Amino acid sequence: MSKEDYYRILGVERDAGPEDLKRAYRKLAMQCHPDRNPGDKDAERRFKELNEAYEVLRDPQKRAAYDRFGHAAFEAGAGAQPGGGFRAGGFGAGTGFADIFEEMFGDFMAGGGRRGGSRGSGRGSDLRYNLEISLEEAFTGNQATIRVPTAVPCESCDGSGSAGGTGPSTCPTCRGIGRVRTQSGFFTVERTCPTCGGSGQVIKDPCRTCSGSGRVQREKTLQVTIPAGVEDGMRIRLAGEGEAGVRGGPSGDLYIFVTVAPHRFFVRDGANIHCRVPIPMTRAALGGSVEVPTLEGSRARISVPAGTQTGRQFRLKGKGMPVLRSTARGDLFVETVVETPVNLTDKQQRLLEEFEEAGQQEDHSPESHGFFAKVKELWADLRE
Repeated sequence: MSKEDYYRILGVERDAGPEDLKRAYRKLAMQCHPDRNPGDKDAERRFKELNEAYEVLRDPQKRAAYDRFGHAAFEAGAGAQPGGGFRAGGFGAGTGFADIFEEMFGDFMAGGGRRGGSRGSGRGSDLRYNLEISLEEAFTGNQATIRVPTAVPCESCDGSGSAGGTGPSTCPTCRGIGRVRTQSGFFTVERTCPTCGGSGQVIKDPCRTCSGSGRVQREKTLQVTIPAGVEDGMRIRLAGEGEAGVRGGPSGDLYIFVTVAPHRFFVRDGANIHCRVPIPMTRAALGGSVEVPTLEGSRARISVPAGTQTGRQFRLKGKGMPVLRSTARGDLFVETVVETPVNLTDKQQRLLEEFEEAGQQEDHSPESHGFFAKVKELWADLRE
């Protein structure tokens, strides 16, 4: 099943600027937020799609890659698996143009026309681990314990691959070079040594535990430091924590890809946080104060002036996310939603009816009065 276009998900044109993307994302994210749609799986799916689309298009480099290659630009390192997960080979060691060229044509290079025979380094593969954290953990930072299935040095042979503590010996076929040459007419053809596989060494008595590779499969437990302010999609590198190298070769690296799970109340936008707070109609009309939650676990109080309408924003400076590797903090933006009362008693209904009868003035509801005045003008123009 093909994925929907990111621009279509956000409802913007392909030349939309950063501010247009931000406005579109915030508007749709508020509509589809799980807190406003409890139990609605479709809204939850749409909310995740909006986050994924915005995270790609807000980043100039990711957006350029998406514009050129579409979703295929990110398929090699597919999205994080919910709840955390492990993937090997996400970052193959030594992968570059020279390595591809050598793989394709190395066995047919003329003598003297390529670099001298090389011995395989035996470096272990880099690994990838997908880690999902909560917004609270991204706010405070955290120490996460992860378990990674990987290759570790064999204890029986200390990683040498040889039984009884004996070390590997020089390959008699290539004399330790890892390549063999044969003459073919005017050309000298160089190939990988068939005896040692390019390592330049052979093991006469392989270790029975690891079958001569010098490593075995184990599950390794690691502690990962999640810095405060980490953002969705960020990568943490643990040097030397990837797969162990073959026969004592250097280990690869482990890359932790962080995914920040959607929150019940808050929507994150960089270092800023947005929250929608419902307020009673009477308080919006008369004014007062309301308490709002913060990620710190405390409550903040905001003053609501009389006549507050739905959509009005209040800014709480310094109550947002911490900025990574900085002492700065973002802001918390609170958007009010005026709630219409329901399940009225007879007395409450009579009072509202009296209020309606006594309030037929345009200064009480200027927006409503202005709208219907324009409608009357429209009808008058249509009759002419």
